Amino acid sequence: MTSEEKKALFLLKSVIFHYHGLDEDEQKILDETAKQLDAQDELKWANEFISKDYLSAFERAREYLNETIGNYDKSIRLEYLDQVWQANNKKGYITEMEATAMLKLAKDWHVENELIEMVRK
Repeated sequence: MTSEEKKALFLLKSVIFHYHGLDEDEQKILDETAKQLDAQDELKWANEFISKDYLSAFERAREYLNETIGNYDKSIRLEYLDQVWQANNKKGYITEMEATAMLKLAKDWHVENELIEMVRK
């Protein structure tokens, strides 16, 4: 995975977790993933991206992600969304706000139906 791919993945995960306010369990998940992928710099970049303007973070991230992940192969777009879904499952729950944010991105990336089918399984 390239640094740019890691940035996109961490921005996606982070912005979804921040959508309702990042909690301690979510931060642990992000930190663990950063260690596994040797991506501490990319996680730091994503957090700085969000902290520049918390209120507009999702829309700014959405624009950035549409320009990056939106151009990836469909299977990769779904894999990134699946990783975020699984991270939410790891913490034990997913909020309606997080699910809605993921659906917005899936719609942008033309994988909304596939995400819904994946979640149903």
